[in-house]
Amino acid sequence: MEVVGKIKWLDETKTYGSNGFRKREVVVTTEEQYPQHILVEFVQDKCDLLNSFQLGQSVKIGINLRGREWVNPQGETKYFNSVQGWRIEATTAANAGPSDMPPMPPASSFEAAPETNNEVEDDLPF
Repeated sequence: MEVVGKIKWLDETKTYGSNGFRKREVVVTTEEQYPQHILVEFVQDKCDLLNSFQLGQSVKIGINLRGREWVNPQGETKYFNSVQGWRIEATTAANAGPSDMPPMPPASSFEAAPETNNEVEDDLPF
């Protein structure tokens, strides 16, 4: 999955716990009719991927959806989701869309050729 948009917010890398778990968050605002502000977290060695990016830059981020279950002290089960980034690349407006679609042919290729007469040549053998 991918998220495409502009960087709205870019946090510093933070370290948690005695084992040195690292996390860095970025918010990307999508460019669509109803823009969404998507928080994407990068963890461990992936935090360093964000070092060369800045606010306002157009990006495409490869993401994975993560879900986990937690049972609180009262015995209630809670569920949490996160969006985890694993790749990020700069984009421009021209290539911000889906990259696996072939380009559209020019509109002129859809125009019908002018007919010189109204007779249709029929070369079918039956």
